[in-house]
Amino acid sequence: MFNTAMSGNHTDQQMSALEQTRTSLCDQFASISGSDSAVAQCYLAENEWDMERALNSFFEAHMDSVFDAEDAEETKDVSGKKRKGVNTSDTAEASGTKKKLKTDCIDLTAEEPTCSSSVDPQESQAGSVVTESNAEDSKLSIISWNVDGLDTLSLAERARGLCSYLALYTPDVVFLQELIPSYIQYLKKRAVSYLFVEGSDDGYFTGIMLKKSRVKLLESEIICYPTTQMLRNLLVAQVTFSGQKLYLMTSHLESCKNQSEERMKQLRVVFQTMKEAPEDATVIFAGDTNLRDTEVVKVGGLPPGVCDVWEQLGKQEHCRYTWDTKANSNKTVPYISRCRFDRIFLRSAKTGPRVTPDHMVLVGMEKLDCGRYTSDHWGIYCTFKT
Repeated sequence: MFNTAMSGNHTDQQMSALEQTRTSLCDQFASISGSDSAVAQCYLAENEWDMERALNSFFEAHMDSVFDAEDAEETKDVSGKKRKGVNTSDTAEASGTKKKLKTDCIDLTAEEPTCSSSVDPQESQAGSVVTESNAEDSKLSIISWNVDGLDTLSLAERARGLCSYLALYTPDVVFLQELIPSYIQYLKKRAVSYLFVEGSDDGYFTGIMLKKSRVKLLESEIICYPTTQMLRNLLVAQVTFSGQKLYLMTSHLESCKNQSEERMKQLRVVFQTMKEAPEDATVIFAGDTNLRDTEVVKVGGLPPGVCDVWEQLGKQEHCRYTWDTKANSNKTVPYISRCRFDRIFLRSAKTGPRVTPDHMVLVGMEKLDCGRYTSDHWGIYCTFKT
């Protein structure tokens, strides 16, 4: 009788531990996918409680249908129906230097001319011809943006909005976070003038787009974060631009306030990787850090030689908050949250020519025709003198 009771208690403890583990997995799945616990349990059970397999299955099922519908709609448009991309009558307040988008959807399938900045649409319509100086042509231009690929609502329209911004600004390098496979396949079909470097090929991940006519890829690597619970990593691309060696890095650091310790661990990996880059290389990190300023202080501040580009450019208020629920209505939350989650760090080369920050502005502040913004984050457009 005693042995039977002990055996029963042991079995109950095992079941309790299993239930706790599976409940935790369901909570993590729901947090990452934006679904609920019932959906999480269904996908996890179907995939033998393997988180990565379950997430892949979820995203494939939901996102393929979204972009299949988009492709079908585009087929209709070929018959002569004109599609609009951005509602310029509903524009968020921002810097006076902000560029305005054309209302028509801009297709990126054609190779674009070699340049680092684009012509203002109004000047273009007036027939003005702009010849870029050698100084302007030597500038490096980048965009960093968390595109919120996990949000399925109006996703195809929002991806089309991103393409419009890429066509307008023609950045040399694009750092993207929260990509999913179907989203990046959509971009590849439309942005043929860019080479894509991906942080993964399933789930959700980061990516770097390189302008083929301006930037040459040498090699790339993915550095894992050993204790991440959200499939996060550090993507590094070694490139050359105008004869200069660059190390380009992006990451989506652990999300949510209660993940501060893990986020700081990941930030230390980023800073260490920046420090270890060759002295003759310039290092640029751009991504969604989810950082609070106190966390940067806790890890010891910025390493010697590394600057926060927003701070370096004078902490301009108009481009402080990249996550701003006061101005951006994509996420419905019962409170106002304004944070500088998206950041750019620069470590100039210690030998040879130096790269210095030149200009920064937020992008994506115009509502699309669907009534939503391109993402729940604003993007950052930044130029550097080389």
